[in-house]
This record gives sequence, C-alpha cells and structure tokens, in this order.
Amino acid sequence: MNNHEHVKPKKNTVQIYSINLLLMLDLSDLKNSAYHAAMHAGYVQTMNANSGLYRALLALKKSWFTLKLGAWVLALALSPSNYTPARWRTLAWHMHLSTWQVLGWFSALAALLSLVLIRIVLVTALSYGLSQYALQMVVRVLIIELIPLCAAMFVALRASLSASHLPYPTRARAPAIDPSTLTTQLMPRAVADAFAVVTLALVSSTLVLILTYLSQYGLSPWGLSGFTRTVGQVFSPSVSMSLILKILFFSWAVAIIPMAASWLNPQASGRMQPGSTLLFLVLFVLEAGFLAIKYI
Repeated sequence: MNNHEHVKPKKNTVQIYSINLLLMLDLSDLKNSAYHAAMHAGYVQTMNANSGLYRALLALKKSWFTLKLGAWVLALALSPSNYTPARWRTLAWHMHLSTWQVLGWFSALAALLSLVLIRIVLVTALSYGLSQYALQMVVRVLIIELIPLCAAMFVALRASLSASHLPYPTRARAPAIDPSTLTTQLMPRAVADAFAVVTLALVSSTLVLILTYLSQYGLSPWGLSGFTRTVGQVFSPSVSMSLILKILFFSWAVAIIPMAASWLNPQASGRMQPGSTLLFLVLFVLEAGFLAIKYI
C-alpha cells in the first residue's frame, strides 16, 4: 500500500480531534512532546475508544486543560488592568445574577435549617449533661463544614441549570480560547461564581452565629463574653486558615470546572451543564481531604 494513502479509521476508533482539544491556550509544550509526534504519526488515530490507555490519556489532557484554564482566569482576575469601566459593568451584572438575586432566600433557607439543627444539638447535649460542648459542636459542624459545602453546591447547581445562558461555544468542535474571550466573557463569569460562593458562605455563617447565640442565651447581652471566648477557642489559627482555603478552593472549583467541561464538550445535551458530576465529586474530595488533614 502506498505510504501516502490514508487508512480509513474503523467505526469504533476515535478521531484525532477528540484528544487534541487541549490546543487552546499554549501549544509550545505540546508541539515538542513525544505524544504530539506519535499523534501525527497516526498511532492515536487507531486507538480504541474502550482502551484504558485512551481513557487515561483523555482524562489527563482534560485535567491539564482545566488547570491551565483556571490559572489563566485567575491571572486575569488578579490583574487590575483588566478592570475597565465596561468590564466592571459586565462583572457587576454577572455578580448581580449569581449572588444578589439568591442571597436573601438562600440565607433564609440556611438560617431555617440551621436553627433546626441548633435546637436539636442544644437539646440533646442538655439531656446528656454535655451543654458545655454544644456551642463548639454547632460551630464546628455548621460553620466550618456544612455551610461552605452547601454554598458551593448551591451555586454549582444553579449555574448548571442556567447553562444555556452562558457564553460557551455551540460548534461541533471546541474552538481555541483567545485572550479576548477569556477577558470579556469567561473571566467575569468565573469571578462572579467564585464571589457568590464566598458571599453566601460568609453571610450564612454570620446568621448561624447569631442564631446560635439567641438559641442559647436569648436576648440577654451577658452571655456575649462567654460566647465569643468559646467561638474564639474553636477558630484557632490553623482552623481559620483551613476554613479560608476550603472556601477559596470550593469557589474556584465551582467557577472553573463547569466552564472547562463546557468548552471540551460544546455539543453536550441535557439540562445539566457538562462537568456537574465531576464538580460535585471534586467538592466532596476537597471536603474529605480537609477533614482528614484536620482530624487525622
């Protein structure tokens, strides 16, 4: 057979563009790699879609693209020169959609559920003679663990249900991400989603602290010193740093993972946004990791 003839791929093989989706941000490292040379030699074209090597390579490439996209968006978000008046208006509009529209009723719902859990913990601790530990348990369980996770999952779920309004591609193949698209479309949406997670977590945590004090001491101001001392004992420097890092990781995962998945799967069908399953898995892995670091 002539070397210049092209061999038709079988039906169960995968076209080369399905792995080559990572040619979006920076191609210099990929062009010099052995994998890129093998891809042009035709070895990847005949790789079976069901092979473990193919799935591992594809997952690795998608993960690398997600990390690179997150780094680019973070660099743009931290650059003051990107915040022109027009982009400030775009960012404010996205923040209004992602945060202000849901802040009131999310805080009310979080306060209602937290009040139920606070009463259960206080009554149970009092019945067993452990009322001195009830306040610490409420702060550790609700504010440090549940509230940040619920805020991140809520923002992720709301973003996934409104995926049709996002500026993601609708072409058959994922296009290259140019700096203009990153700055004008992707960066404001990512910053707004991250801001929503941080804001919902902080506001809900403040409400939980107020409800905890009112549930234990009522409207009396005499329990304030003991309450602040107990809360201060819970929020040691290591616990405070862990909480801040967890909220930041949650917020950036919510902002970047669905965005990267939508660019890698531009024609994904369904009501849920691409990457929602991976996002929830990442959130639970982060939560388990922080728990392991803190208590093991």
